[in-house]
Amino acid sequence: MKRTAVSPSDLWNTAAETIRTGKAKVAVLGLGYVGLAVIEGLCQTGCPIVGLDINTELAESYRSGDLPPDLDVYLKKRSLLISNEFAGLKKCDVVLICVPTPLDRSKNPDLSFVYEASRHIAKYLRKGQLIILESTTYPGTTEEEVRPILEETGMQCGRDFFLAYCPERVDPGNPDFNVSNIPRVLGGVDEKSGQLAAAFYSRFVPSVAILSSARAAEAAKILENIYRCVNIALVNELKMLFDKMDIDIWEVIEGASTKPFGFHPFKPGPGLGGHCVPIDPFYLSWKARQFGTRTRFIELAGEVNATISEFVFSHIVSTLNSHGKSLRNARVLILGVAYKPGVPDTRESPAGPILSRLHTEGAKVSYNDPYVPDYHVPDCDGLSLRSHRLTERFLSQQDCVVIVTDHPEYDFEWIVKHSPVVVDTRNATEHVKVHRSKIVKA
Repeated sequence: MKRTAVSPSDLWNTAAETIRTGKAKVAVLGLGYVGLAVIEGLCQTGCPIVGLDINTELAESYRSGDLPPDLDVYLKKRSLLISNEFAGLKKCDVVLICVPTPLDRSKNPDLSFVYEASRHIAKYLRKGQLIILESTTYPGTTEEEVRPILEETGMQCGRDFFLAYCPERVDPGNPDFNVSNIPRVLGGVDEKSGQLAAAFYSRFVPSVAILSSARAAEAAKILENIYRCVNIALVNELKMLFDKMDIDIWEVIEGASTKPFGFHPFKPGPGLGGHCVPIDPFYLSWKARQFGTRTRFIELAGEVNATISEFVFSHIVSTLNSHGKSLRNARVLILGVAYKPGVPDTRESPAGPILSRLHTEGAKVSYNDPYVPDYHVPDCDGLSLRSHRLTERFLSQQDCVVIVTDHPEYDFEWIVKHSPVVVDTRNATEHVKVHRSKIVKA
């Protein structure tokens, strides 16, 4: 008996109905903090979920109970499965790619994780599946890189399977925003793919903006992060200038913020950190060169943000000198190696280059971070440190204490009281009332 061929419209209608009724089985590739955040949002919809990662040890640790408590509940209910066996993709209706997109040593895009994920999907691709890339990348990646790998199967996008881009919007440590209450922006490689992706996300996010293409959605994500990068570079540059002019940048920002329109405050710091803002602008700069264009403004912002660690380093040296100490053999304690308060993520942390430079120049470095028990200092001859417990005695033994990350657990009044001198890169000591002569803003 001959089988009747299923038309593309029938495939789309079936996929749309499966998503609408909540019966779609979802696979999430990549179990980093983005993948886990996406899974947490999906779990609330009641759909069956498979979390996949090539890291066997990571998958095993999650299966053994290392998942956040909110997710562990679903694991025990068996509505969530954690695995590194990709054959399960064939039974999934929607597949989300949430893998890292780092830079290589030359600051060019490294899409190796995206390629690997796409090849795994292609191996088990079946008709009617919806594939969505969430990883931040340059405009054109979904259509020019992911699509060809999937179409090597002989199936065609928009006819046999559907492909879209919907960038992650996750702010680690932010108690007010999570995957379930942040609006999303997306674009399909074709119109039907975009509509299907919108139907999927509408089940667990408050609103969805559908752009004309995956390329436009990729550009929107890049814009979000470049906006932050450029504005942080601006206040960092002003911070270095105003320091020479003996003007407090924090007072200036507070004053400018009284304007109810036309101004949005950005905070300076010891450098950019995280997986997005320090990296994503270089993705667009790399792509722009293919079109014979230089993104001068973006590249300049990157240069400014890269020099701020040197500014902090010079303040540490001058602070030590003013207290009769040389940098060599000076005891310098770094407070916070995570890239932002309240999270354990150390990717691109500004603490890295500061610690590396201090160690290279002969300082005796140590650190404390309530979220990071061990820290491998990047580009520093394999230097690994353990978080040192803060005590009155330990603080008093330091020659200089440097606030790099203003974790909420820190009692800065107590820290300043028991430290010989504190270099504050975050304005964390703004409300400290005692021993203010010990504080140096950097």
